[in-house]
Amino acid sequence: MQAEPISRHLRIEGRVQGVFYRASLIDEARRLGLTGWVRNRLDGSVEAVAQGAPEAVQALIDWARRGPPRAQVSAVRVSPAPVQAGAGFEQRDTV
Repeated sequence: MQAEPISRHLRIEGRVQGVFYRASLIDEARRLGLTGWVRNRLDGSVEAVAQGAPEAVQALIDWARRGPPRAQVSAVRVSPAPVQAGAGFEQRDTV
């Protein structure tokens, strides 16, 4: 039996803009078979929503705590988010 999909909202802080964090997160999310989105925020953080199998979402959260090689992640805040229909993982405009 397959677990019900979950959705999590992530707020990643530190040196996470200008280091290919969003592009790398998209690659990792797609590799894990997740749907959702990622975007930069004007305060310098990165925000994302990831949904899919619980173990795949957790794997992305674990990856987010490290990020790509040039990133310096200081915090990843995770909270539940509503599961929504969607296909793929996309980049959204900065807010």
